[in-house]
Amino acid sequence: MRALRLVVVGLALVAGGCRDKPVDHLQRARDATFEKRPDEALVEYRKAFDMLRHDSTPEALVLRARALKGAADVYWLEQRKVKEAVGVYRELIQQCPESPEALEARIILAELLRVHYRDLRGAIDQFTAALQRNPPQGAELHYQVAKLYFELGDYQQCELETRRLVERFATSAFVDDSLFLQAQAIAMIEGRRQDASRAFADLRTRFPDSELAPHALFEMGKLRSDAGEHEKAIETWVETLKTHPDPSLVQDYIARARKRIANTTAEGVGQREVAFDRARPAPRSSLEAVGGRPEEAAHEHD
Repeated sequence: MRALRLVVVGLALVAGGCRDKPVDHLQRARDATFEKRPDEALVEYRKAFDMLRHDSTPEALVLRARALKGAADVYWLEQRKVKEAVGVYRELIQQCPESPEALEARIILAELLRVHYRDLRGAIDQFTAALQRNPPQGAELHYQVAKLYFELGDYQQCELETRRLVERFATSAFVDDSLFLQAQAIAMIEGRRQDASRAFADLRTRFPDSELAPHALFEMGKLRSDAGEHEKAIETWVETLKTHPDPSLVQDYIARARKRIANTTAEGVGQREVAFDRARPAPRSSLEAVGGRPEEAAHEHD
């Protein structure tokens, strides 16, 4: 009997030693993903998560975040199931908010909300929450926030966000993009055409070698044209031709401005001629010219 008990204990130890751990399921899930077996990967991620569900140790929280992130990525990147991916990314953010995986989830979720649900304010919320973690890509995320406000038509908030970005990330590669977006936003606000032109000019002064510099000059020409200053607009666009990547577009705007000038001039000439005709007296007969009465002039050619 003693020998039998030892055998039972030994089998139990072997069985316990062979029991899968969460890390084993995670590894199998990663392998299945790599081998293009997404359904199997999801099963393994779920098994790992279920084993960690009630474990609140720091190690378990790390593994739980990895399991949720892995499953969400499979739904999105491998199966293109947006609804399921959004749900798991949200669950990850809720359960493991301070994890690196949650930061990545917020960024991905923001794009999914923007592109697939047109939930622009929801996307802004996710980007803003990510920015609070001071991520390395902070300038880019802040720029995305500003663009979303522009897309919403909230041009004043867009201007505010771009100013904050330039102040906070002064050495970022997104500064010139932000200045350009800022000028575009200002141009959309009624009565601020001059401010917008100055903003475009500021971009060209600060970043003369930026690929956006010729586009800024082109926009300055459009602002002048909108103000009725067609000659100045043409001068600006002619200068733009030297560096603009799409000279045919610039030439088209120049041609249209010249046509407007020609039409305006022709209309003015026509109006002057009509006015002159109205003011001109009716021609007089020869008798009237020498002082004859009109009734006498009526029989001049009888």
